[in-house]
Amino acid sequence: MHLRVNGMIVGFVAAVIYLIRESEAVSNAGLPPNWGLTTVNRSSFPSDFIFGSSSSSFQNEGGTNEDGRAPSIWDTFTRRHSGFMIEFIYYTYAFLDAISITDKIADHSNGNMATDSYHRYKEDVKMIRQMSMDAYSFSISWSRVIPHLEPFVTLFHFDLPQALEDEYGGFLSSRVVNDFRDFAELCFRRFGDRVKYWITMNEPWSYSVGGYEKGNFAPGRCSDAVGKCPAGDSGIEPYIVTHNMLLAHAAATKLYHDIYKGPQNGKIGISLVTRWMVPYSDVKLHRDAAIRALDFDFGWFMNPLTFGDYPENMRINVANRLPRFTAEESYTLRNSLDFLGLNYYTANFVQHVSEAVTDNMTRSSDSQAELSIERNGIPIGSKGGSDWLRSYPQGIHDLLVYIKNNYNNPIIYITENGVDEPNNSSLSLRTVLQDDFRVQYYVVHLQKLLQCINSGVNVKGYFARSLMDSFEWDRGYTVRFGLHFVDYNNDLRRYPKFSSTWLTNFMRIKG
Repeated sequence: MHLRVNGMIVGFVAAVIYLIRESEAVSNAGLPPNWGLTTVNRSSFPSDFIFGSSSSSFQNEGGTNEDGRAPSIWDTFTRRHSGFMIEFIYYTYAFLDAISITDKIADHSNGNMATDSYHRYKEDVKMIRQMSMDAYSFSISWSRVIPHLEPFVTLFHFDLPQALEDEYGGFLSSRVVNDFRDFAELCFRRFGDRVKYWITMNEPWSYSVGGYEKGNFAPGRCSDAVGKCPAGDSGIEPYIVTHNMLLAHAAATKLYHDIYKGPQNGKIGISLVTRWMVPYSDVKLHRDAAIRALDFDFGWFMNPLTFGDYPENMRINVANRLPRFTAEESYTLRNSLDFLGLNYYTANFVQHVSEAVTDNMTRSSDSQAELSIERNGIPIGSKGGSDWLRSYPQGIHDLLVYIKNNYNNPIIYITENGVDEPNNSSLSLRTVLQDDFRVQYYVVHLQKLLQCINSGVNVKGYFARSLMDSFEWDRGYTVRFGLHFVDYNNDLRRYPKFSSTWLTNFMRIKG
């Protein structure tokens, strides 16, 4: 791929990194600001433990047509699945392509404006500094770079350049491996003197499953039996895409280790997401199904990154639809992690499925595991704003212990953890800022995290998701994850929620 660096973009990213490195809300009725702080606070954790918050380029930046930015696959995806009136109301763009409204994006919105962090990054960095955080995790948009806080920088967070999708099918082609490596080298060379923590990819599971099995994420491919997609094969393409993502990660990390790690003194890893899997009952079939489901979610990536090959459960069930690694690829993968980024939100009950699916196969059916959020009518946890997100704090504990026992106890940073709430426009600002449920979510998850550290799990940092409300992919703006409320109807003004106040107080209690 021919690399052309936009000077304006380099300046923008460099400015954000500079502000980060060099760089009070008042609660209303509800939980007191010091709620839970006697049981867990900053002083409970090791002195070198890193606390931060996160955002991502497409979800927050906006400015999609500015300073030479080329379209990404999410620009194309949201154009196809957005509505004219919604776009006009939210962003006052007068002229749009004629687009049919479908149910791919919950509110038919897009990221054209998002939270306008492209222009408001100074304000955003100030918010996280006011919370006394140690670090800020954000991503660099591949499609934008080409045509005292510590930055954790993600190279790929779903927004593949549309040009690569058009030219050779993006991550369906092995050609993407060298292109991603070249993009990574550009970032290492330009910013590596200031960035000491690199994350190659965020949630490759979400990209391959959402984009190629279910079709609800860009580029929106799936089998006819799964959903309304223009093309795709939900039983083959997710495996190909994941394979190429792993190889692209390995190529970028090998380059970093060979050339940049020594002189720049940095580290590089990947951020994986998974649910914790709880057996529906203590029956062995259900226990085995829970492990199998975890292999198809987490082991799909972590096994190659640790042992150089896919889990045995996958090799058996997927058979010849599962790509194979060469000996050289296997070796490179096994040596590609300085740390693991882990995104944890929720858990599922798992039951064994006896009959293997032979028609209309998908990655989900291959696991022979049925996932649910209820057991005998009782939910696994309290509901967030999204149907899939139930608060299950024990899951972060059990998952971390599982990783310690099964994957050589790697250095781990919790790169995302949080809960959403519905975007209810009928509520007053005072009410929406009092996010007690989010504070309760953080308190119990941090307590469980501390238990893991005390039992020898090698966790070195925690990032609360997210710094502010943002565009939430297929959910659009219908849910809010932010520590700061973004008023989409009033110049995108930011307001600290109670959770922001609570985390500020948490950070200021030091031993």
